[in-house]
Amino acid sequence: MNRTDREEFFRRLRELDPHPTTELEYDTPFELLIAVILSAQATDVGVNKATRRLFPVANTPEGILALGEDGLKDYIRTIGLFNSKAKNIMRTCRDLIDRHDGVVPDTRAELEALAGVGRKTANVVLNTAFGQPTMAVDTHIFRVANRTGLAPGKTPLAVEKALLKRVPEAYLKDAPLADPARSLHLQGAQAVVRPVPGLRPVPLASEGAPSRRDKAGGVSEIS
Repeated sequence: MNRTDREEFFRRLRELDPHPTTELEYDTPFELLIAVILSAQATDVGVNKATRRLFPVANTPEGILALGEDGLKDYIRTIGLFNSKAKNIMRTCRDLIDRHDGVVPDTRAELEALAGVGRKTANVVLNTAFGQPTMAVDTHIFRVANRTGLAPGKTPLAVEKALLKRVPEAYLKDAPLADPARSLHLQGAQAVVRPVPGLRPVPLASEGAPSRRDKAGGVSEIS
């Protein structure tokens, strides 16, 4: 996919989803951090159901520590892996108080030093809470980036670096598109495999480098 194709690709994603943002419900960076930790191997809908009960009671590190690990589990037990998540959240809350005065840090290194926070979680928080140009690459974005030729890579980190290099700058930094990864996640897969009425075809994989779907005779264009 060349520069012109990429510009057109993201222009159309903007038309489909003008204001992409996470579907997790939160009001503060801390609430977002907890919600993202809970979202691993869980649905946003399930996480939101739990945090709607949890956050009115405890939405600060101090508040969650006051609940205690068992008390926290009572609010999140409907979410997969709730035992390990509760343990990690308690450790994260303690670290936030001891190392960061109870404030969620805005650097990757400090976020990834927290319990239960890996690169993908850090990217979501950095992008969504702090507006930094990062890409959280999950299975869906990894697949779309490779299938379309937008940012091919053999590992999530390789795809992340390729996306940061190839996504037009306006779509990384502009407030209306502060979460380009979500736009790819929610719209990209549909755009690759389904017709979009009223849009002329745009190649999503450069000539001479067909995606695996192309080789199998599938659709590789927005049409």
